[in-house]
Formats: sequence, C-alpha cells, structure tokens
Amino acid sequence: MALSSSISSSLCKPSSQNAHSPDYNSNKIFNSRCGPFSSLHQFPIFKMGYGCQWGRRKSSSTPLISASLMDVSLDKSKEKVQLPKGDIWSVHKFGGTCVGTSERIKNVAEIIVGDDSERKLVVVSAMSKVTDMMYDLIYKAQSRDDSYLSAVDDVLEKHILTAHDLLDGDDLDIFSSRLHHDINEIKEMLRAIYIAGHATELFSDIIVGHGELWSAQMLSSVIRKKGVDCQWMDTRDVLIVNPTSANQVDPDFVESEMRLEKWFSQGPSKTIVATGFIASTPQNIPTTLKRDGSDFSAAIMGALFRAGQVTIWTDVDGVYSADPKKVADAVILNKLSYQEAWEMVNLIAPLLCLKSYFGANVLHPRTIIPVMQYDIPIVIRNFLNLSAPGTMICRPSIDENEGSQHLDSPVKGFATIDNVALVNVEGTGMAGVPGTASAIFSAVKDVGANVIMISQASSEHSVCFAVPEKEVEAVAGALQSRFRQALDAGRLSQVAVVPNCSILATVGQKMASTPGVSASLFSALAKANVNIRAIAQGCSEYNITVVVKREDCIRALKAVHSRFYLSRTTIAMGIVGPGLIGGTLLDQLRDQAAVLKEDFNIDLRVMGITGSNTMLLSDSGIDLSRWRELVKEEGEVADMQKFINRVHGNHFIPNTVLVDCTADSNVASHYYEWLRKGIHVITPNKKANSGPLDQYLKLRALQRESYTHYFYEATVGAGLPIISTLRGLLETGDKILRIEGIFSGTLSYIFNNFKGTRSFSEVVSEAKQAGYTEPDPRDDLSGTDVARKVIILARESGLKLELSDTPVQSLVPEPLRAAASAEEFMQQLPQYDKDMAKQLQDAEDAGEVLRYVGVVDVINQKGLVELRRYRKDHPFAQLSGSDNIIAFTTARYKNQPLIVRGPGAGAQVTAGGIFSDVLRLASYLGAPS
Repeated sequence: MALSSSISSSLCKPSSQNAHSPDYNSNKIFNSRCGPFSSLHQFPIFKMGYGCQWGRRKSSSTPLISASLMDVSLDKSKEKVQLPKGDIWSVHKFGGTCVGTSERIKNVAEIIVGDDSERKLVVVSAMSKVTDMMYDLIYKAQSRDDSYLSAVDDVLEKHILTAHDLLDGDDLDIFSSRLHHDINEIKEMLRAIYIAGHATELFSDIIVGHGELWSAQMLSSVIRKKGVDCQWMDTRDVLIVNPTSANQVDPDFVESEMRLEKWFSQGPSKTIVATGFIASTPQNIPTTLKRDGSDFSAAIMGALFRAGQVTIWTDVDGVYSADPKKVADAVILNKLSYQEAWEMVNLIAPLLCLKSYFGANVLHPRTIIPVMQYDIPIVIRNFLNLSAPGTMICRPSIDENEGSQHLDSPVKGFATIDNVALVNVEGTGMAGVPGTASAIFSAVKDVGANVIMISQASSEHSVCFAVPEKEVEAVAGALQSRFRQALDAGRLSQVAVVPNCSILATVGQKMASTPGVSASLFSALAKANVNIRAIAQGCSEYNITVVVKREDCIRALKAVHSRFYLSRTTIAMGIVGPGLIGGTLLDQLRDQAAVLKEDFNIDLRVMGITGSNTMLLSDSGIDLSRWRELVKEEGEVADMQKFINRVHGNHFIPNTVLVDCTADSNVASHYYEWLRKGIHVITPNKKANSGPLDQYLKLRALQRESYTHYFYEATVGAGLPIISTLRGLLETGDKILRIEGIFSGTLSYIFNNFKGTRSFSEVVSEAKQAGYTEPDPRDDLSGTDVARKVIILARESGLKLELSDTPVQSLVPEPLRAAASAEEFMQQLPQYDKDMAKQLQDAEDAGEVLRYVGVVDVINQKGLVELRRYRKDHPFAQLSGSDNIIAFTTARYKNQPLIVRGPGAGAQVTAGGIFSDVLRLASYLGAPS
C-alpha cells in the first residue's frame, strides 16, 4: 500500500474520478490527517523531514484506486447491508506460485468463476518471488546499496508486463497509474531508509504489503471481465491483530468482525478478492501476519464469514504420508483431523514437497486455530492438477473416531527435520531441585533459540532437548555460563552437544490408546539398524518423535513408512556368486518381481552382482531381464569393499541383504562384519556354520543380540525345510535325540541307482554326466559336504562340535585321493569296483540296501558320516532320483521319527530355498504375511 494513499489529502472524500472508476469500491474512504495514520508521525522516520511528503496527496487528474485503511468513523446514518454468513461462503487462498504469472492469474479466475458456491472470498498472496523482492529492497536500502533503485524498477516491470497481459482499457490505465504512484512512494520510503541506514518494522510492513495489494487488484479486474460481480478488499481495513512479543500476532476477532460488517455494508458483493498477509493494529497501523501469513489470513477470514470450507491452493496434490522425495511410495492422505494437522503443522513443509520448516514457505503454524472453532474444513488442493481431490483437514466423524472396524493404519504420516542438534544437561544435582528446567529453558530463550523437542526421564538426572544446529553453539555457551557454578561444584556433570541429528515424527490420531504402535515403530527402526538417541511423546499419544543420526534419517523414514503398510517393504540386495545357483536365483527374482510388488507389497531391488572377477553395480536396481548382458557390457573389476559400500550405501532403501551363493570360505569370513553393519545375510554356503566353532558361536551371538538376520536354510536341504523344522521343534520345547538322514542329493542318486549288475564307477559316471556331481566327483564322494551338514545340524541342536570331531567314511579309494585331475580319477575308478560290488552284494543278500548317511547323535554328543545298510521297508530305502530324507527322533517323535523328504539337490530347488529365506526376511521387516 502506498503511504500517501493511506495518509490522504486534507479532503475526507475521494475525487469523483476515483469514485466512478471501475476498480473503486464505495467503501474505500480516504482518511484525514487526524485519521488512522496520524499516529505514524510518532515514529522516528517521520521526524526526519520526510513525513511532510507523505502527509497529504496533491489532487490529480489521473484516476487512482485507493488502498486506504477504513475510517473507523463511517457514516452511521448510511444504510447498512447485513453481511450474510455461513456455508454459502467458500474461501479460496492462492499462494504466490498460483498467481506467479499472467497465465496463472487467468487460471485462478477460471477456478473462481467455476466454483458454484453462492458466495466466494478469495485470498491472494503477492506474485511469486515479489515478497522476497520487496524484502530485498529494504535490505539493500538500509545497507546503502544504490542498486535498490534498479531493483524497484524490476518490481515495476514485473507488474506492468503482467497487467498488460491481463487488463485493457480503463482497468489497465487505472492500475498502471496507481502502480506507478505506489512505486514512486516506495522509492521515497526506501530513500528515507537509505539515509537512516535502518528500516523500522512499520516501514518494512508497509513496503512488503504492496505485493498483495497489486495481485488482488489485478485478479479482481480479471474476474470482473468474465462478467462476475467482484470487489477487492484491502484486509487492513478489516483484519485487526495485536502484535505479541514472540514475533507473532493475535487476531482480534471481535473488532475484525465489526469492521467486516462495516466494510461489507459499503460495498456488498458475492465475490470478494482479499489481500493475504497484511492487516492492521487496533491503532490502525499497518502490519503483517509475518512470513507465510496468507494461509493464516484465509483461515481468519473463513472464521469471520463462518465459511463452509477453506481451500488452500498450492502446487502439490495434497498432504503426503511422507516426503515423496525421500519415500517414493508416499501416498496422498485423503483426510487429516485437526489434531493430526496440529501435530504435523510444524513439520508439514516436507509433506507438501516444499522446503524445510525453518524460514521456508509452509502452511502457517496457526492456520488451523481459527477454523477449528467453527468446524470449518481446510482442503489442500493442487492448482496444477484440478482432478486431484486433495487432502481435507477436518473434525473426524463419530464413525471415524470409533473406527475399530476399519483396518486403516493408526499412523497417518511421517515427517522429518534435518540439521538438528541435541543438547543434554545432566547431573545428580538436578534430581528433586525445583526450577532446574526453568533455568535451562530461560537460558535458551535468552539467546533466542527455538526448542523443537524435549525429553526427560523420571529420574530427573538429565534433560535433553533438540534445537536447530545453527543455534546450538549459542545455546551451549549460554548454558555453560548459566550453570558454571553448578558445573564447577559437580552438581551438574556436563552440558553435552550431539550434532548431526535429525528428527523423525510419527503422527496419527488413532495412535491414541492403540497398543503396539510404539513397539512397531521402534521395532522397524531396530530392524533397519537405526539407533534412537532421544524419544518424546505427549500424553495425547498423537505424536511420537525420535531423534536419530542425520545419515540414518532417510533409512529410518523408509523403514517406519514401510512398517505401517503405507508403502512396499523395499530391500536392497547384493548377489555374491552369479554362477549356477546365483544365476538361477536372479532369474527367479526376475520372474516373480511384479507379483511380489503388486500382491505382496515387496520390492526386491538387486543393487549389485559380483563374481570373483567382475561386478555390476546400480544406484536404482539392476534390470534383471538382461543382467547377464549388463555384466558383460557394464561390469567392472570386482572389489568386495566397493561392492558392499554401494549396495548398503543407498539411504533411500532402509534394509540391505547380501546373498552369498558361493562355496567360498573367504566370502563366509565377512559375514560377521556385514551383520555388524546392519546388513542381513542369506546363504547356502556351509563354510561359516561348519567352520571353526569359536567363529560360529561369535556369529550366532551377534545374530541374537542384534536385529540383523542371518538365514541359511539352504545350507542343509537345499529347498527342504530342515533348519526351520529343527528350530520349530526346539523352540516349542521338544528334545532332539537323534537326526539321521541322506543329506547329499548326489549320493542319493548314486546309491538309488547302484543295484543289480551295475558297477559303482558306471553309476558315478552317469551322475557326473547328468550334472548331479561337482566337476570333480571326489568332492561328493569324500563325504565332506555331508559332514558339514551334520555339523550344522549338530550345532543347531546345541552340540559344540568341530568338523574334525566327526568321523567321515570317504568313498574315494585311498590311492585315488591324490589323482591329478577329475579325468584321471574317473579313468582309474573302475579298478576299485569290486570293493563296492561286494558291499552291495552283502546288503542284497540280507534284504537290505546301501545308503550314505549322516548322523547326529545328540544323546552321545557326536556326529558321524558313513555308508550304512537299511532294510528294504525302511523309509531311507524308498527314495528315488536325487531325493533327500531326514528323520528327526525326539522326545515327542520317539517311536516314529518325524521325516522330511524331497529333492535335495539342483539349482532350481536350491535357489528356491534361498528365495524363501529372502521372503522370510521381508516378512520380518514388515511385509504383510
């Protein structure tokens, strides 16, 4: 608003030209020198000789649109028009982005004209960036930077160009004349600031408020051009606020309502375009609702009109369940209660895809207050996507409050604040001493710091609170100074600062009195290997706030968002060993990926594949439809450390699993390190669990103490549930007496086919050609692989056995164990067929069969691997092909052992066993079961 238009000429009425201008409202009355702005002369800037320039306006032949404050002494004899209130009014608020260009202003007009509400109030901000430009003018002027003059011209040019696009005829002439007049007066005010080297709050408020005045006038003209009766309102004539000491203002609803009645009686209209952000004090001094106050303006006006709805138009589809830049699967929330919005309001910037709360453009923290009293819903809509219904903030219905029949998550959304530091004041002298907390926060207040979160244990031994990181140094210094005597005397032990933190808030009205919400939240964080540094929850139970390391923030956000069914359970996978088993697993993942996403809400992303020589890495996930080609085309030299860092280093995916499909003991030696880093491990590799006992015990102890998972079902029975069956027996209190089984699919095939007149070497050769054996059959015939499985089961049963403690009957003839190659071994093996033929004949003569078995004798605490004979009616004699069979003799299954039987070898079933472990991990991490 131009100052000279507020401090009027000595005439107490507008010129006839003004009165008849298309953009003039009859309620706009110039104030005399003894009117509302007479008090301005008490401010220092008016005592410097400049006040006379703005004290009165010379008459001009050019029509001007008045932006004056309403004279409180309106002619009471004038017939008043009663202001209708209630649901007939709809309030719309358009931010700077929505009116940022002439084209967007036209779009706003279309929205208003298209609204079929009986009456409409439109609250507008300044055009995009204009408020920042106005503040910049003030800063440059008080810094005595002459470039403020050219910057003023930029403001003028922006609005002139926009007006020429929107207006024509008298509307354009009137607006242009007024705009130039306002700009000239702004230059005069900036000149005064330039000379003084200081800008008062009054001058700043007057200058920055012009942007809203100009955008409101242009929009009202555009709406009138469409044939709609429309007036524009300078809300300084209506909205009265009382400034507080906290750089805020409190609306005076009683006085504002009176002034609104008077304003409306002078110029009734069914469509009103009102300025956001600006207001007046009870002394009629211009002021603002402070930064981002247009939302607050709309809510206040909605309350004054008792409107049916307040719609806040922005550039996103609504309020998200989490920042979609951090959580790709964040969803638009259809509804929020006032209480939920209240909890989220200071964190709502990231939910609206805007900047952080501190110093940014967000939903004004007090927007909800005025509308709550009258149950007026607020709707967040997307100006750029009118088809999106947006998010409604309202009082929940009775059905929603009692919605026990609904399966909705009790959590509505999550938000984060970065760049936070924790301050911890602790000492035994704090307990039971009244006033300690008061002294702490008084010191914080004295340095002007904002406390975001407070946490204190009932022991009163310490008080912990979070502040913006940029303020923590001043806070720590103030506390050190304030409690110097207590620190020196030992009553306080320390004032500690924990930098590089982030806050994660979980909000939902249904969290109140819902058991298990906190447990689920903390469990999800633990499973994502996120450490919580501080916790706060109010007794309303609508908000649980935790403080975590800054580098853990996104992982934490993804983990909790996934846990409460608001997004998929996403796991970053690294595949070590893309050979036969690993390659088959990758193909299975490829074939099942879409089904897992759509039907089971599981997103498995392979971020890396590494062999012994080459590895392939990706930041977003490898295309499994052509992973073999990509390894050849884009593969790089294998580097295990780099591989781990890339797969685990993606903070946008909360959980990482490494799948070791090798039989390499060197790879297995890394498991402990990976688990300590919070990386889950899944493997068919037997080396870790059958290796040195002390390393195995260390690995299992770590697994039990942490939330990282180590799954190895495929180490014993490929795809058969051997480990899980054993654990189920033990966990339900059964006692294992003996485990006996045919654990090798290769040896099962050999002895199932070694019968009649067939020679042993012939059957081994057949098995090798069929792909059942290792490249060197001695690896199978030695019995070492079976021995490792026996040791794994023995250790699972509680026995502390080393591999060397287990006697193993090798089927490799002693002279052939040193054969130079597999080919040489196969050539010489027929020489020893007689020994095996005799054993077969002896068994057949007794009505028995030969089977190569492993035995865990829990009672005698030993294991053994040997070739045994079984009656032909024994379950072990009934096998065919490469099936495995394992018999569990327990206290419950003593007379008739529990038997697990099925294919125990082959790439498909082994990869399937690994895949099953991956899905079990996903279930543990929060995927629906």
